Amino acid sequence: MIQIRRILCPVDLSESSRHALEHAALLARWYDSELVVLHVYAIQTTPALAGGPEPLVVPVALPPPGELRQQAVDSLARFTAGLVAAGAAVRCEVEAGDPRRAILAAAASLPADLLVLGTHGRSGFDRLVLGSVTEKVLRKAACPVLTVPPPVTGTAGAPVLFKRILCPVDFSESSMNALGYALSLAQESDATLLLMHVVESFPSPDPEVLPDLDFSAYERSLAASARERLAAAVPDEARSWCTPEVLVTSGKPYRQILEAVEQRDVHLIVMGVKGRNPLDLMLFGSTTQHIVRQAPCPVLTLRE
Repeated sequence: MIQIRRILCPVDLSESSRHALEHAALLARWYDSELVVLHVYAIQTTPALAGGPEPLVVPVALPPPGELRQQAVDSLARFTAGLVAAGAAVRCEVEAGDPRRAILAAAASLPADLLVLGTHGRSGFDRLVLGSVTEKVLRKAACPVLTVPPPVTGTAGAPVLFKRILCPVDFSESSMNALGYALSLAQESDATLLLMHVVESFPSPDPEVLPDLDFSAYERSLAASARERLAAAVPDEARSWCTPEVLVTSGKPYRQILEAVEQRDVHLIVMGVKGRNPLDLMLFGSTTQHIVRQAPCPVLTLRE
């Protein structure tokens, strides 16, 4: 059984971050976790307008630092008032400065067992880049990160449900770690668990070069082996309450995963991210990157 002692949920006081906070509060109740809600407010500076050889400085009357902080404290208190009124144990923190650095520093100092982040935008440029804050936190955070997209139109305020959980497994260390989280979350939410493996498609070989190779049979063999390994991956102690559905497909992994999410009405994806070398950190894993950006449901990512 996994332990989630401290959950950090950074909020920017938007409706998107409110939706993420609802997910964080649910997980905190399930795992009896301390929920820390962090709001990072900007330190205002006097803006300079370019327009000639010398910048034109426009004087702006700024509140003193203490007043800025108090405004942030009051705003966060109003933002979390509903959770507090419902009896949730919430600790509110405010910090000034760069949100990315403040979030990562808070996650390290707590230390957080889980980060819950809202993402902004469902189309166009916002959807492609997620936002610089989310991107950097995803690349740098040492703990698992749950990214929560905005609610589908017309569902704002609806109860958070994790009734169908999808866990893609490529049998790497990170994906097996993700399986442990998926099993625990399925138990807490009484959810159907889908275990998925995607056999990556290979280009058909030239029959003149490899005349005796039955490539279709080889792919079928890989798929059969994956089904056996997925079934065996479920611990004996979990079999008394959980009989996961095993799904093996072939193709481009992120496309197959997103297709399964749509077809099966998945409420949560739990997946591992491989590698921590500079290229992996920069790209955050191409499959994971596609899933986090395009999935209509929350995505929990775990590193090795």
